[in-house]
Amino acid sequence: MAEILYIRLGSQAQDEVSWLIFSSTEQEIIASGELANAQQLNELTDKAQQRLVKVFVPGCDVLLKRLTVPTKSQRATRSAVPYMLEDELAQDVDQLFFAYADIASDSDNYNCFVAITDKAQMLQWQTWLADAEIQVKTIQPETLAIPYVDGQWSAIALRPVNISENSDGSSNTSSYETQIVVRRGEWQGFTLDSDAWQFALQHVIAKSHASDIQSSTTDEQSDLIINAYSDLPNLNEISEQNGLTINKAQAELPLALLAQHCQNSQFNLLQGEFKLKERRSKNVNNWLWAAGIAVCALLLNVGYKGAQLWQLSAQQEQVEAQIIARYKKAFPSAKKIRIGTIKSQLNRKIAQLGGSSDQTGFLTMLSKVQPAFAKVPELKPESLKFDGKRQELRLQAIADDYQHFERFKRALNAANLTVKQGAQNNQGEQVTGSFSITSKESSKGRS
Repeated sequence: MAEILYIRLGSQAQDEVSWLIFSSTEQEIIASGELANAQQLNELTDKAQQRLVKVFVPGCDVLLKRLTVPTKSQRATRSAVPYMLEDELAQDVDQLFFAYADIASDSDNYNCFVAITDKAQMLQWQTWLADAEIQVKTIQPETLAIPYVDGQWSAIALRPVNISENSDGSSNTSSYETQIVVRRGEWQGFTLDSDAWQFALQHVIAKSHASDIQSSTTDEQSDLIINAYSDLPNLNEISEQNGLTINKAQAELPLALLAQHCQNSQFNLLQGEFKLKERRSKNVNNWLWAAGIAVCALLLNVGYKGAQLWQLSAQQEQVEAQIIARYKKAFPSAKKIRIGTIKSQLNRKIAQLGGSSDQTGFLTMLSKVQPAFAKVPELKPESLKFDGKRQELRLQAIADDYQHFERFKRALNAANLTVKQGAQNNQGEQVTGSFSITSKESSKGRS
């Protein structure tokens, strides 16, 4: 995103909240302001929409520690660190949150870099943002967003310092209630109020002088270099008395300085139990609802089609069973009947009767002969043979009496068929005989 909304929260709900919109492409401030307290964060809700949001929290609430842990296992390191620091911490380690940075070992051979803050404080910051419906990607201690120069300090006052000159030319510094953000190393920094800042500075100077006196390698004091990005309380007097080197950089809005340099540190407090679950936008939720409905409709349709397919498959199996049953009834001697081969088997049966090319004539002849069999049920066919060339059906039949043969012949003549009756033989109580049957149209064609 081209524009980023930066917010600096306070330690307590009644503390002022600073905000700034910075263009990363133009490298300029779009808008900035202050809120009286955390309850007014909802005034930034609209500004947070469609923008990346990064939050800074006071360095006084986050302790930065460097450790040397004798293990290469990240899991073992993170399990051991809270108890390694237990004696140095004022609170029970169970009440604290430990966030770790992925930094290679530094020049002092430290291999573990951890930021420690109160779990309740982390939860409070997240609650303020959630109540204002502001989704945050990154929360950083402000001390890690200050410019870092190896071997030097960088400092900025979060509120302006009022400096006036006395009649003798000396400066008179009267500061408002303010805080000084200091970075003194890659993983070293703190945020102090004005009084604590002066005390800490004097303490560091005294410690540095004591070290110089004990050192045999130099007779000169090692000057402390401070890069000041704003006017700092009592700094001029202390520097004159102790030989500090002050590099005054161009004064900047504190939050603008943090915004320009926070990218140099990839550390994020939002990890572990406080890692944010990304919330989807309303548009995405609407699309997901639509997609869900479409998927449900698709599943219902597939289910309905599946039920239809199952029903059709059941019907097909029933029909196939009926076909096989009827085939077995017509051809009791048939074996290994399969639905895929019934058609070819029927073709072979018909071919045996008169040739496959004469199927139409044979079936037509049968349809004409069938009414005669219906009129004379006492006459039973024993064999049928169809001559395709002559279009002649040869029938061998059996009955109980000669009269049945005469009745059958008359029925065939009535069906417009030409009948030649063959010899009849008496076999006990039954009579056998034969017929040669042709249609009158076929008979005329041969004549």
